[in-house]
Amino acid sequence: MRILITGGTGQIGRALAESLLSDQHEVILLSRNPTQAAGAPAGAQIHGWDGKTAAGWGHLVEDAQAIVNLAGESIGGTAFLPPRWTPALKQRILDSRRDAANAVIEAIKSARQKPKAVIQASAIGYYGPHGDERLTEESTAGDDFPARVCFEWEKAADALGKLGVRCAVIRTGLVLDRHEGVLPRVMLPFKLFAGGPLGSGKQFMSWIHIADQIAAIRFLIDNASTSGVYNLTAPNPVTNRGFATLLGRIMRRPAFVPAPSFVFHLAFGEVATIVVDGQRVLPERLTKAGFQFKFSALEPALRDLLS
Repeated sequence: MRILITGGTGQIGRALAESLLSDQHEVILLSRNPTQAAGAPAGAQIHGWDGKTAAGWGHLVEDAQAIVNLAGESIGGTAFLPPRWTPALKQRILDSRRDAANAVIEAIKSARQKPKAVIQASAIGYYGPHGDERLTEESTAGDDFPARVCFEWEKAADALGKLGVRCAVIRTGLVLDRHEGVLPRVMLPFKLFAGGPLGSGKQFMSWIHIADQIAAIRFLIDNASTSGVYNLTAPNPVTNRGFATLLGRIMRRPAFVPAPSFVFHLAFGEVATIVVDGQRVLPERLTKAGFQFKFSALEPALRDLLS
């Protein structure tokens, strides 16, 4: 199969490309800086795009079986400490997602042979903070900034149904990966013997092992009966305190130094909601569709990643 991936040089896109290439699929990554796409998997084709239109790459859709649209400016930044959500950064975050979705739709509209499926990225931030309430795909959208971004992100892809293309929207949780993303950030204070719960520690963390994230995306690409919204989270979310305790035990480090929530609010403003507020999100539709998690519990997931 030929698979197009936007945002293909990010954490999930790169891992997905490697998985597809290992099974001899043709993988095309769309990048705004194709000559600087460091870390792209060997064997992947890299084509430039502006992130806004189908100019220069739309013809590639003709022979593609699926498009995986992961493009969008990182909501939590790429450095160890997240940036503040200034009005300008908020607008870039929102525009990058809307523009990428609209570019994919533009390309598909012009294609004579349309792809069989589009996997459209979103996030569990769609639901907003809900404490320990169990959230499924049927739960309503929140009203904070991450929720509004996710709502607009998904709304931009609504036109795909009118084009007769199957679309699966993936609301992704905290992706656990040894080398990048949330896990290395959380591990650093433990390495310095200063690890512990963040805020109250009672907030839920809805996580997923990177291997299950990739397997779930491929499952949705391959299964023609799937469409609509799917939560990509492991079936057993944990509290932040439970996560810290388990991580400390596996790393053989103490896990009793709390980081007060007001510190995050003072340092990062509104972006602190990513760390301090929790969501207990369950992959109800994914499991009903028949997907089998390799890592449904946190301890084997962390032991696998840290071995």
